[in-house]
Amino acid sequence: MSAVMPTVADQLRQAREAMKLDVHQVAEITKIRTDHIRALEAGDYEPFVAPVYIRGFVRTYAGLLKLDVARLMADLNAELGQTDKFSEPPALGKPAKSPLDLLMLYLSRIDWRILAAALAMSLLVLLSVLGYRIWHAHKTADPLRKLGPGIYEKPRPAGGDTLPLPRPAPRTNER
Repeated sequence: MSAVMPTVADQLRQAREAMKLDVHQVAEITKIRTDHIRALEAGDYEPFVAPVYIRGFVRTYAGLLKLDVARLMADLNAELGQTDKFSEPPALGKPAKSPLDLLMLYLSRIDWRILAAALAMSLLVLLSVLGYRIWHAHKTADPLRKLGPGIYEKPRPAGGDTLPLPRPAPRTNER
């Protein structure tokens, strides 16, 4: 007669009890919600939407309890393979169902830190060019362009009405 291997849930619960920790202490240390810890210790994987969460939580929890993580993960994969919900991994690389799905896929691949830095640099260059153009236009503008017509008399046409003014005689340096 062979001994029955304890389930992942049993191993987690027994290790926690051996370390004299309660569920709230484990939740505080691991940042895993208490209802998730209770579900893991009960072997109830239905509250989880995907196996990646279960694997991550079990890995974190097993690390805290100083269990053999690799062996526990292998046991977990075997247990998940027996469930209806998590028996097959989701298919990867399915084509997008709509243009919005495709757009969201491309947006999820963007490194926003690099994009933000590039946009900031572009804005800086644009503002520099715009500032230079404004400064250059101001510097080369005619300062009298806004000056309206002055108040002066119209020049009189040169005709016979006036005589030319005499020119002064050149000065000589005689003493």
